[in-house]
Amino acid sequence: MDALELTLLYLLAAVLAVTACRGLKLPAILGYLVAGVLMEPHTLGLAYGQDAESIRHLAEYGVVFLMFVIGLEFNLPKLRAMRQHVFGLGFAQVGLTVLLVTVGGAALNALVPHIWPLGWQASLALGGAMAMSSTAIVVKMMADRLELDSAYGQRIMGVLLFQDLAVVWLLVLVPALGAEPEKLFTALLFAAVKATALITLLLWGGQRVMRWWLTLVARVKSEELFVLNLLLMALGLAWLTEQAGLSLALGAFICGVLISETEFKVQVEAEIRPFHDVLLGLFFITIGMMLDWRQVFVQWHLVLLLLALPVLFKLLLVTGLARGMGASGGVALRTGLYLAQAGEFGFVLLSIARRDALVPPELFTPVLAAMVLSMLATPFIILASNRIVMRLVSSEWLQQSLQMTSIAQSTINTRAHVLICGYGRSGQAMARLLEREGIPYVALDLDPDRVRQARAAGHTVAFGDAGKLQALVAAGLGRASAVAITYLETHAVMKALHTIRTHAPTLPVLVRTQTDRDLDALRAAGATEVVPESLEGSLMLASHALVLMGVPVRRVIRVVQDQREARYGLLRGFFHGADDVSEEDLAHERLATFIIPARLAGLRLSELLDESGGGLRAVSLRRRGGDAAATDDDPKIGAGDTVVLSGNAEALARAELALAA
Repeated sequence: MDALELTLLYLLAAVLAVTACRGLKLPAILGYLVAGVLMEPHTLGLAYGQDAESIRHLAEYGVVFLMFVIGLEFNLPKLRAMRQHVFGLGFAQVGLTVLLVTVGGAALNALVPHIWPLGWQASLALGGAMAMSSTAIVVKMMADRLELDSAYGQRIMGVLLFQDLAVVWLLVLVPALGAEPEKLFTALLFAAVKATALITLLLWGGQRVMRWWLTLVARVKSEELFVLNLLLMALGLAWLTEQAGLSLALGAFICGVLISETEFKVQVEAEIRPFHDVLLGLFFITIGMMLDWRQVFVQWHLVLLLLALPVLFKLLLVTGLARGMGASGGVALRTGLYLAQAGEFGFVLLSIARRDALVPPELFTPVLAAMVLSMLATPFIILASNRIVMRLVSSEWLQQSLQMTSIAQSTINTRAHVLICGYGRSGQAMARLLEREGIPYVALDLDPDRVRQARAAGHTVAFGDAGKLQALVAAGLGRASAVAITYLETHAVMKALHTIRTHAPTLPVLVRTQTDRDLDALRAAGATEVVPESLEGSLMLASHALVLMGVPVRRVIRVVQDQREARYGLLRGFFHGADDVSEEDLAHERLATFIIPARLAGLRLSELLDESGGGLRAVSLRRRGGDAAATDDDPKIGAGDTVVLSGNAEALARAELALAA
């Protein structure tokens, strides 16, 4: 199979697998792993030759960009805010996992070398791999389930943050373990000294140089140059650390850290993301391809053992550590369940151990298979976590019952109230206005600190998830006169809307959204009114300008009311600039100006819209002589007239092609 055919096969497998995962609302990383497993040479009976090895080398740069992004997200204030979970629970989890696996492996090697042939060096490498959990899978699923701000969510994020820090040193340590026994101590010491010296030098002197250089490049105002410069810096520092005898990934991490403290961080994240996603996906495909399923079936008992023991070990360790650090039984068990699987960096460390002959081939395949299976099982473990906790932790039933009882007790005498879902800035502002007018309200929020402070201040707020029927019923959904959903995340709003509409189909529901992108979708999902903050802000700004220009206040109020009744029709869509190129910007309704060609003269405006491919609406029409013309009565258009059309980027692109043809 030649290089082109192999590349096409990679792309086909990736597209199909990732599409299936997205349809099932699973992380894309699982799709890449499955694609790799399906492309394993013995699965399809294909011979890839040297091209597969070349692609595998290319895929290693996915790890480089992964470390670059982790460095980019490195945030000292965030680390300080979560230091108890990061340097407490996170340090204990990683440190004890590596220590216990290393000591246990060395003991087994001494007692039963024919069963466990790995020395302490290989055991340490496996311990480092086992200590990692999947950030990509866990964080995505917690975000979808609105669990990031929960007690266990904060602990999980703290552990994952420390794992990201620990992997930097493991990437230095593990390659040095392959040195000859008599030179091992010297190799480890030399690697640590080199890494410390290089990191110190780059961080100490690199910050000013990085900011100066990025500013210089940005002044050119060339997007191509900016992207090329990012690739040069990330790969250049990766090459520098490799030349120093360290890993490529370490240099990329340092590059990300240097950029993270500059004002270019957000732009860099947007520009580097496509390279990161594609190459990292390629890396996980190659990981899946390493699995020899014939060996897996032959050694199935060993695979199951290597799957069950590490998962149970991490589950018990993390649960015990979290419990010992003050977490309740339910919180501790959920933390353990979410972190029990293998992680992305586990594959990286395992690949290094295989390359340096620390792990023999006959053991590599079952270990790899066990890690892949544990990651494939993770979404299902997380989905079942609530049932598992309820079954195993007797106090969890009591706690959740008490929580629902507490909500119900605080709202039992409340009638005809407004139920506020989300008690952030918008929710609190609404509550103050309702309270001033004497209208009762009940608020639900998932931030325990916010709930505690608000309740202490006398606000009617309770800890609860508005996406769950039990919490809504306890908060008086059946007695409420209206519901206001203030969440920022559209998927969270949709979840709450679905639950509310299923059990209260006629109850008025007011929804807040940041932009008008999801306005129609939210109304279709059951929202009575949708308030887009960007359009309301524009409307308020324009109304103040009209008053300042001497327009009577009564007329200004009428203009504002007309726009709201028309669902902001005049305000939706705007002329986009060169900087509006993100995926989110492309999905927005936007405006574009077209000059009518002679061949279309005489058409009605509605006929022009049909000619343009559909999905558009006419905003304004200006005659060739400069006079404005009304669009409501479907006027005829003439050659040289200027029409402003509104629609998304795809519809406007079709119109441009149709009108230019």
